[in-house]
Amino acid sequence: MKKNARSIPTEHAFAVPGSPRIYDKRQLLAVLLVPLMMALVQVSSVNNALPALREALHSTDSGLQWVLSGYALAIGIVLVPAGRLGDILGRSSLFVVGLTLFTTMSLACGLSTHIVVLNIFRVLQGIGAGILSPQTTGLILQYFEGQARAKAFALFGLVVSLSVAIGPILSGVLIGWLGNDLGWRGGFLVNVPLGIIGLLLAIKWLPFGKERRTVGPHRQQVQAEFLRRERAAGHKVIERRGKIDIDPIGASLLSVSVLFIMLPFMVRTTPWIWTFLPAGLALTAFWVRWEKRYKERGHYPMMDLVLLKIPSYALGTLTGSLFFLAGPAVMAIVAIYLQNGVGAIALSVGLLTLPNAVLSAFGAMWGGRHAVKHGAAIQVLCAVIIVASAIGLAGVVWGIEHGASFWWATIPLAFQGFAFGAFGSANQTITMMDVPHAHGGTAGGFLQTGQRIATAISIAMVTAVFFAGQRLTTGEPNWLLGMLLALGLVVFLASLTLTVASIMVHQQRTSLHDS
Repeated sequence: MKKNARSIPTEHAFAVPGSPRIYDKRQLLAVLLVPLMMALVQVSSVNNALPALREALHSTDSGLQWVLSGYALAIGIVLVPAGRLGDILGRSSLFVVGLTLFTTMSLACGLSTHIVVLNIFRVLQGIGAGILSPQTTGLILQYFEGQARAKAFALFGLVVSLSVAIGPILSGVLIGWLGNDLGWRGGFLVNVPLGIIGLLLAIKWLPFGKERRTVGPHRQQVQAEFLRRERAAGHKVIERRGKIDIDPIGASLLSVSVLFIMLPFMVRTTPWIWTFLPAGLALTAFWVRWEKRYKERGHYPMMDLVLLKIPSYALGTLTGSLFFLAGPAVMAIVAIYLQNGVGAIALSVGLLTLPNAVLSAFGAMWGGRHAVKHGAAIQVLCAVIIVASAIGLAGVVWGIEHGASFWWATIPLAFQGFAFGAFGSANQTITMMDVPHAHGGTAGGFLQTGQRIATAISIAMVTAVFFAGQRLTTGEPNWLLGMLLALGLVVFLASLTLTVASIMVHQQRTSLHDS
């Protein structure tokens, strides 16, 4: 039964060309953001469940590392190609495909009895998450405008921030309630009923078929010009008439490049693994060259690099990547320090992040409300807060080592939560603000890929400094020195974000003055 437009307030209603149905933007957001939260929670919740998982499956360190790395690598590899396919074939359809795979693999993960089997299913679960994630940004960009889009991205930022904070709480509660074996399994199985409900609502509430666009509105013109030049030069040419151009070579090059760049930072088992890094950078350069040439030949490249000539998108992507280079590792080293150095239980570590979650929610909504006019300034403020909270956390760690309660860590972590929430919504809004609708999924996927790579590098660098700092003195591990050195690195990385965000403030003020 088609929904009557009268039952939906005008500001929340939208139509799809060629369809008599009126859709509800509130339902669209709900069905997009809940699965996104499920996918993101799978990162932070597993961090807190690793000790329980080690005991239940008798896993080695290498096996545990792949529980984290396999999921993150799979997401990073498929984000941009999945966004591109959504732009071509229909974002709603790709969203349902991704959610179906994610839900099925969550069930498989929860029923796994061996660490190798679990890691195979984790990779497939990550592919599902990577398919659905860029469709979310693409659909928001497609159906929301102006302040409504800012509010939608504020909720997007809220989901990202809450996911980081809720994950440790969820896993801590489940392990404390159900025990080690059932507890870590529950962290995966909770996705199954939510995923099934999400699929049913997605089929009911998302626009399908009619939303599909013809790829490359100027493709025929570009191809005709290419053919004219080639014939004039006496070259033999073959005219291609297909409407859909998925650029499989470009997709493969970028996927392998992302894999090679992320792999050394996530799987640090042997020194030779670092040879993948220069290979990945070289492949990235070749991918850029390929995409340019592919477009010149009249094709539609996997990612139109003209996107990087949009100042707000280019600077926003860079700022977002730098911010994720600084922030995410803090929660990782705090969890390790409190459980292994202080002796706190998983539930306590989870509850410690509760104020972080609350202020994340507030920060995301506040940042989204003011992002259109003050988005760049908000990012500067958030970088300053990350610097201040890292310094404050260093002071708390010093106090803990001298007898203070570890609960004092809630204060700097709460401020960090506000910064993450406000930054996420502001950055997402102003970065995607000038992106053409036709490129929404691809642009969103590229933005998230940068953040994924930055997160992998961040956790690798900061935890490496953390563990190296412990070993600088003889005898027992020096937790204080390890934490101080790691937090010092966070301060430095956040300062880089502050520099780029300051450039964005100048750019935003200039554009407002010109307008």
